Amino acid sequence: MFALVDCNNFYASCERVFQPKLKNKPIVVLSNNDGCVIARSNEAKKLGIPMGAAAFEYKEIFEKENINVFSSNYALYGDMSSRVMELLSEFSPEIELYSIDEAFLKFEGFEKFFDLNEHGKKIQYRVTKGTGIPVSVGIANTKALSKVANKIAKKFPEKTESVYVINTEYKRIKALKWLPVADVWGIGYRHAQKLEKLGVKTAYDFTQLSEDWVKKNMSIVGLRLLKELQGIPCLDLEMPSDKKNIACTRSFDKNYSDFEVVKERVVTFAVTCAEKLRKQKSCANAIMVFIITNGHRKDLPQYARNYLLKLPFPTNSNIELAKFASYALRKIYKQGYAYKKAGVIVTDFTPQNVQQVNLFQNSNEKHKGLMEMMDNINKSIGRTKVKLASQDPDRTWKMRQEKLSPRYTTKISEAIKVKA
Repeated sequence: MFALVDCNNFYASCERVFQPKLKNKPIVVLSNNDGCVIARSNEAKKLGIPMGAAAFEYKEIFEKENINVFSSNYALYGDMSSRVMELLSEFSPEIELYSIDEAFLKFEGFEKFFDLNEHGKKIQYRVTKGTGIPVSVGIANTKALSKVANKIAKKFPEKTESVYVINTEYKRIKALKWLPVADVWGIGYRHAQKLEKLGVKTAYDFTQLSEDWVKKNMSIVGLRLLKELQGIPCLDLEMPSDKKNIACTRSFDKNYSDFEVVKERVVTFAVTCAEKLRKQKSCANAIMVFIITNGHRKDLPQYARNYLLKLPFPTNSNIELAKFASYALRKIYKQGYAYKKAGVIVTDFTPQNVQQVNLFQNSNEKHKGLMEMMDNINKSIGRTKVKLASQDPDRTWKMRQEKLSPRYTTKISEAIKVKA
């Protein structure tokens, strides 16, 4: 049996944990640079605020409806997610962290010794009580069905107490007939449109299709989903694995035409990629840099370009990757354009401790100890305290975050103060 535990309105719930006055009040959370809506509380959804709504277009509605608006506080959300996942690990030794607010738990043989509905309620109570984040729990014998069960638990919290178990054929069929095919986990927008044209309206209708048709039109992935919804397990927990490529991309707080400013951003992105490489003990053999102008400014000339550089040797050094990123940027940078976004992607990884030595050019051995020292310092006294000279010493991302809430759990100066 599998359980899917999903945090309800996670970003909004994180804000409410430290500001209880926001309970039952509409909340929206904005993307980087306060661009668009990426999360909404149920109250905001009822007011008609769509996902992806441009913040500047809805500014008057936010004010008129007294909607509480927040910039993305990823330090807070990431820490609260870690606390939730740590509590979930108490209930099963097998856990897959599916996203920042979701996790699959595997209950191998639990049904023989536990009432799974009661076990789900214990999970729901423990996490909500321990973190203040409300969660919904869906339990079934396949991962896809546990997703369906979770939707039911979230949709009908009063009837289900936020926990629903699909453990009979009757429950499975009833649940699938209730769920629109467009809302099935793994069925994207295009497939949903195609299926609806064929008269497939619900998840149950989908399970009545032939395996040959599904495999032909939706590949082996669709066939696995079909079997999962039929109650035949095909998907197991996915254990964490090293990334095949690492990217750091950001939109700027405003348009920049100065090469040195754009270069500083690209160098900072390259350093971030290097830090992530060292964390998974990998080195990159290739790096790609891209720059893009502001597509929303039709009155300005548009330009977008990327450059892929094959490195002469594998490296995870801040200094070397910053140097290569700067070289790639010079290859594509053009004067006369206002740039709004840039990014660095490193790829083609090899293990840090297994390197092919080049006869003429290799990574500087001295960098290894230097990078280790920088990581230790930044970890102990605060991230980005030690930087390269080519980085801006006073700024991290240069993002607009006008409505950022305090980082209550990760920055001591912003912790809640209690007067006794």
